[in-house]
Amino acid sequence: MEKTRCLIIGSGPAGYTAGIYTGRADLKPILFEGEQPGGQLTITTEIENFPGYPEGIGGTEMMDDLRRQAMRFGCDVRTGYIRDIDLSKRPFVAKDDHGKEVEAETVIVATGATARWIGLESEQKYYGEGVSACATCDGPFYKGQTVAVVGGGDTACEEANYLSTLCAKVYLVHRRDELRASKAMQHRVLTNPKIEMCWNSRVSEILGTPLDGVTGVELTDTKTGEKCQKEVTGVFVAIGHKPATDFLRGQLKLNEQGYIEIQHPTSATSVAGVFAAGDVCDPNYRQAVMAAAGGCRAAMDVERFLQEN
Repeated sequence: MEKTRCLIIGSGPAGYTAGIYTGRADLKPILFEGEQPGGQLTITTEIENFPGYPEGIGGTEMMDDLRRQAMRFGCDVRTGYIRDIDLSKRPFVAKDDHGKEVEAETVIVATGATARWIGLESEQKYYGEGVSACATCDGPFYKGQTVAVVGGGDTACEEANYLSTLCAKVYLVHRRDELRASKAMQHRVLTNPKIEMCWNSRVSEILGTPLDGVTGVELTDTKTGEKCQKEVTGVFVAIGHKPATDFLRGQLKLNEQGYIEIQHPTSATSVAGVFAAGDVCDPNYRQAVMAAAGGCRAAMDVERFLQEN
């Protein structure tokens, strides 16, 4: 059976940064990139808010840079994913998608979280061309324009409020007649003159052209079935995220949404020797720079743990 001092499960800014730090510490880490090597950023066309890139950079290009940097310091980066792992005792035993086993003294989980989507073909068609799941990431591209936010919880309200500081108008589309967000957040939205509520509505189609990208949304009334159209240039889907933790259920402490609970200010999980980094344990920020910082923290925690044990 193959052995390693540190197994990193997942890539993206968290996993690759963990690979850089554990590699430089001569821990000879093994990193499995997962089903989507590079993570969510590889489907992001342009990143403008990551420090060190004043002209912006493509998501795939950035992840390629981080990957090569991790490999430079001896991180064994592998395609494929970990399908099963036994965390009941150290060393931990993981099994990859080909059935091969790896024994690890420590584990860093950096499997990320994926946005929940409406489920429309047009939603995927215009992803990155007017459809987004992150207002903080992409909102500045829509200054002075009219956009729609889909959702009714705190995240949707936060994104609508943020976008209202940039955009001329924001439609907040919610399938019910009242918001699920906290009372304070509801008040901010409902008293914001730049936000217009679309109650009892669902997005039934995203409209656009190959040249212009998104040009509007078709809304269907959830009670009457009547349809209407709104002219928008951007659609922000804010109906939640799903952390990639199904393979860890029953082994690590997760919160109600399935995110890994860590022992702040460290990256330690409920199992000694297992650490978490990035969106898989961060339901609040979900930013690349935060994920990279989390990868650094997890790697340093691993090094300390190994020294003490």
